[in-house]
Amino acid sequence: MNLCVLGAQWGDEGKGKIVDLLTPHFNVVARYQGGHNAGHTVYVAGRKFVLHLIPSGILHPGVVCFIGNGVVVDPQALFAEVDELAGMGFDVAGRLYVSDKAHLILPYHRELDILSEARRGERKIGTTSRGIGPAYEDKIGRRGVRVGDLRDTSPDGPLVGAVRENVDARNRLVGNSDMKWQDVVADLRTAWTRLEPLVADVSLRLGQSMAAGQRIMFEGAQGTLLDIDHGTYPYVTSSNAVAGGACTGLGIGPKAIGAVLGVAKAYTTRVGEGPLPTELHGAMGERLRESGQEYGASTGRPRRCGWYDAVAVRYAVRINGLDALALTKLDVLDGMGSLDICTGYRCGGEVLTDMPGDTAQLAACEPIYETLPGWTQPTRGVTRYGDLPVEARAYIRRLEDVSGVPAAVVSTGSERDHTIIRDDSVAAGWFR
Repeated sequence: MNLCVLGAQWGDEGKGKIVDLLTPHFNVVARYQGGHNAGHTVYVAGRKFVLHLIPSGILHPGVVCFIGNGVVVDPQALFAEVDELAGMGFDVAGRLYVSDKAHLILPYHRELDILSEARRGERKIGTTSRGIGPAYEDKIGRRGVRVGDLRDTSPDGPLVGAVRENVDARNRLVGNSDMKWQDVVADLRTAWTRLEPLVADVSLRLGQSMAAGQRIMFEGAQGTLLDIDHGTYPYVTSSNAVAGGACTGLGIGPKAIGAVLGVAKAYTTRVGEGPLPTELHGAMGERLRESGQEYGASTGRPRRCGWYDAVAVRYAVRINGLDALALTKLDVLDGMGSLDICTGYRCGGEVLTDMPGDTAQLAACEPIYETLPGWTQPTRGVTRYGDLPVEARAYIRRLEDVSGVPAAVVSTGSERDHTIIRDDSVAAGWFR
């Protein structure tokens, strides 16, 4: 069975660890959206790996990884990641392929990203300023440069024409001409010599893998509430992080997705601007941040922290058709006297149990909390569900009830083996 793994909150849920954990039971891992604004952190035998573009499955020898057409690729960021992995003893040769239809992030995209954010002033979105949004803008505006375009660098080819027009537009907007399109093209010609062996028709390769009976894991970046269509717009990313994005971002049919696993923290975090109904300010928010080391893997920015928002997760369950949750960072809640769960919102005298589509309305919502007792016995490193404190098991059961799906996987620490696989859950079949 093929499996889609994605974020069920505002990103940073711990998808990297879950994908890494599941990878030995799959032949292929394919990333379907986002760019190097993602940060998937994996700990193996005490070593920390932070992956931005390359799927987490690359840490397992023999597993083939694909970067789909729905991803925007900065060639230099990709090469830097490949080099870093090589320095750690992981050779990607013959195991990593990039779609020839994936769009490129070029130098002018990064500049325009910074300029756009600065112009927003107080309405800033909180982007990583890595050129992700402008690259997707060019894609939708049909003026983008795709990986496959680098095959033809002739004066009349699509690459040269697109780069010339885009650099000229950048120069007019910025008000100077210090960027030369000839320099950008020259850099791309150099990049192609290293990129060419990695380029493939990813849709075709995935189809061949499925025809051969291989198991594929589809890996999302960011999270459901950051999806360009279904997130808290405009405080979102520029691609489709939901399960449907796997189809368009990899060139597969919906029937190829056998099951969907949503990754959610045992509390809630968010990076950047936008509403976060359960956000905690003061000592409790700081305790979650420090205990959970809630700092962006890509940017180092401190994450905003709050209690578990079941309204948001229920929304993710519906939007993605989730079969189960992988609940992460349960151990961060160790030692807390009580824990709150948001089961609804109060807004304008009305009680809401579903996520409102109006972001301004969401920002005005107050969470309705249900309080459960905490636990004093540590959960870190526990690998059997029955060994968890009674209160921790009660907390998980309540999260399942209010979220609408079972917690099939429970993470109790950063290492691979700090994980509980529920034998009575749907996930048990994914580990065979």
